[in-house]
Amino acid sequence: MVAASVTGAAIHKLPLTADYAHDVKAMVAADPAAGVIYICNPNNPTGTVTPREDILWALANKPAGSILMVDEAYIHLSDEQSVLDQVAAGKDLIVLRTFSKVYGMAGIRCGMAIGRPDLLAKLQAYLQNMMPVTALVAARASLEDPDLVPTRKKWIADTRAETIAWLKEKGFKTIGVSHSNCFMIDTGRDGHGVISALRDQKVYIGRIWPVWPNAVRVTVGAPEDMAKFRVAFEDVMTKPATASAGGLNHVRLAGMGGTTFLS
Repeated sequence: MVAASVTGAAIHKLPLTADYAHDVKAMVAADPAAGVIYICNPNNPTGTVTPREDILWALANKPAGSILMVDEAYIHLSDEQSVLDQVAAGKDLIVLRTFSKVYGMAGIRCGMAIGRPDLLAKLQAYLQNMMPVTALVAARASLEDPDLVPTRKKWIADTRAETIAWLKEKGFKTIGVSHSNCFMIDTGRDGHGVISALRDQKVYIGRIWPVWPNAVRVTVGAPEDMAKFRVAFEDVMTKPATASAGGLNHVRLAGMGGTTFLS
């Protein structure tokens, strides 16, 4: 969205559905001259999924000449079927993938855009064509390990499920059903204040999104990390809310957040 605004493109921000999926019908209808329709699946920060049939509907019913861009950065962490087969079928689609998530390569960026040659040619002037050797070597090594994705997927899913079950048992509200390595909690109070109070206890979580000022994103860590989070979070939430220090928090910028957009 920020990149689109820099170019002066029109941006239409639309709310998610009641299930926190992308509202593809509203997105397709928002602009008959849309250039790009962006879907992050699973979504960031909610970790919620947009059903494949909805994405295929958007692909079949989008404005002529527009491109559907599906960001599958978190797809390995879910059981959702990719739409890469639609790229192979020659559709107006670009799929984004990254090694920054389940492969753990956020520090040495490596990713890809997958689409028809004519669509990728439009991106050529804006791409970084030379990848760092370290990123290429690490990516190849990751792909050659057949156990990496299933092992990490299960490890993250089990830890996520345990933490969310605990939150619900304690009466805390999570937003949507996460299929990713993060989830959102509606704290019922200023999210910046919660982040600050947790930071005072050496527990660092994600940021808030403007559409959800009371919600915070939590990334799933190791079981021992989440155990520390549970102790600190319960302590913070059982005390009176403190004033926010102005929104400074430890952030990790990725994905689109709680709204979807097209331009």
